[in-house]
Amino acid sequence: MARPERPERKLSTRELLQQLPRALSLVWEADSRNAVLLSVLTVVQAGLPAAMAWVGKLIIDAVVQASALKPVTEAAQALVWRYVGWELGLALVALLLGRFLGLSKELLRVSLGNLLNERILEKSLTLELRHYEDSETYDIMQNARREASSRPLALAMDAVTVVRNLLTLTTFAVLLWNVAWWSVAVLLLAAIPSFLAETKLSGEAFRLYSWRAPEGRKLNYLEWILTRDSTVKEVKLFGLGPLILGRYRALFARFLAEDRQLARKRLVYGTLLGAFSLGAFYLCYLWVAGRASSGAISVGDLVLSLAVFRQGQSAFEAVLGAVAGMYEDALFLSNLQRFFELPTTAEASRVVPPKTLPPGPHTLEFDHVSFRYQGRTDWALRDVTLRLEPGEKLALVGENGAGKSTLIKLLLRLYEPTEGAIRYGGVDLRDLAVDDLRGRVGAVFQDFVRYQFTAAENIGLGQPSKVEDRGAIELAAEAGGARSVIEALPKQYDTMLGGWFEKGHELSGGQWQKLAIARAFMRDAEILILDEPTAAIDAEAEVALFERFRALSKDRTAIIISHRFSTVRMADRIAVLEGGQLTELGSHDALLAQGGRYAKLFTLQAQGYR
Repeated sequence: MARPERPERKLSTRELLQQLPRALSLVWEADSRNAVLLSVLTVVQAGLPAAMAWVGKLIIDAVVQASALKPVTEAAQALVWRYVGWELGLALVALLLGRFLGLSKELLRVSLGNLLNERILEKSLTLELRHYEDSETYDIMQNARREASSRPLALAMDAVTVVRNLLTLTTFAVLLWNVAWWSVAVLLLAAIPSFLAETKLSGEAFRLYSWRAPEGRKLNYLEWILTRDSTVKEVKLFGLGPLILGRYRALFARFLAEDRQLARKRLVYGTLLGAFSLGAFYLCYLWVAGRASSGAISVGDLVLSLAVFRQGQSAFEAVLGAVAGMYEDALFLSNLQRFFELPTTAEASRVVPPKTLPPGPHTLEFDHVSFRYQGRTDWALRDVTLRLEPGEKLALVGENGAGKSTLIKLLLRLYEPTEGAIRYGGVDLRDLAVDDLRGRVGAVFQDFVRYQFTAAENIGLGQPSKVEDRGAIELAAEAGGARSVIEALPKQYDTMLGGWFEKGHELSGGQWQKLAIARAFMRDAEILILDEPTAAIDAEAEVALFERFRALSKDRTAIIISHRFSTVRMADRIAVLEGGQLTELGSHDALLAQGGRYAKLFTLQAQGYR
């Protein structure tokens, strides 16, 4: 299947040079001590190849001179042994430098990976719901996370490689100045085509991996379906395994084909351009060998030149390869930068300092509120006007997609109204600090989270500042009807829940829901939101829950979303939403008397129990 057209992402030299200081700054911030150590060791390491090549020349010349003496003198032999000792010393230094460089790089990698993961998580905390629901933004996040921990260090290490090898080449040029100074330029020119090809292929690799973000997410989803306990029942019941696995294989086969095509390009370009570079090397070698055979230079100079040619060619390729690698690393690092630069100011208060309210509850007012999701032309909510007095209990009723959950999202400032305003205590929600607003609300959502923590923590997370307060947790458990669930657990409140970790204890859907309700009661909230709170519990437990709920929320404003009219009828008023519009509002008895939509739905549900 052909991919849709998208503009290619390219990186200018200026952008590349901008990414390098950012990467170096991150490395320094992660572990400045190891960064300094790595720099010092790199400079020392850069001079070792030339030093060893020069000592190798001295050894050869000393051996040739000693062999010409009849008999060989002790002084000549001692000179050879001394030079060999020097080379041994340099080899030991190179060994130690390599070990210390490896250790320093590994410590830097761990520190930098941790720093960037923390930064990504910190940035994630500032993202809004719209970011998670937008596929393009989600792809930016995934591209940033994929190689965020490795690419900045790789970019910095590529820069180190360039510096080290340029220093090495400088020392080589000095060594060859009296032998074949022009060979340095020949080897450099021979390596440039390989560099250009590698840069082009690096750009192709980046574009390929960037394209894969949406499809990679699909691949992960197919894998998730086949490996999670929440899906295995339907997979087995409906025999979905072969179908899902077939789609996984087809998508992976496409990835593999693309990788193979890129690998073949690298093979062809690498072979041809490598042969070109190798030809340049032997051209230089032939010229120097001819001079040695004519006696213009010594055998030691010949060996020195050979060593320098080989290592110099490798150094040139390393420099150009590192520059190409820097280009690819900078492309990936630009993804990380795009992620960090995602605008996240929508949740900030419109006024500075934000307005405050005394402890509530207060009047909650929806004033001609309309909302349309980004990229949609239809209205999720249209001209909704509603007023809740302090302590009032309101039920929201309507079919799926009627706008009930959208209204709650607006109340929690997960989205902003497209038109109109929502006020609490007379203050527009957009003028309150979002943390202050949400700190006044307790909620149980239909898709509540099942935290793979202890039972106590599952409740205590409703008020993070009291997550260690066992007394408050026990009171919330009693209020939410979770006490009996916890008392039946092996270690009661200290029991690890869920199946992700060792010794985890799995609960039924209804038991998890009781913990979620207790978590909402953990917070001394002014507004309680219950979104289908009884969907996973039986009728008897439902009655008990709402008897407790009415008692505990006596002085709190409450909004209930439910399809069970036994729950809805307990509210002071009931709001009926149809197609995003408020069509009916009143008490249970009043709406039945009207004979409208609510009365019809109530009658249909009541007939199901007869």
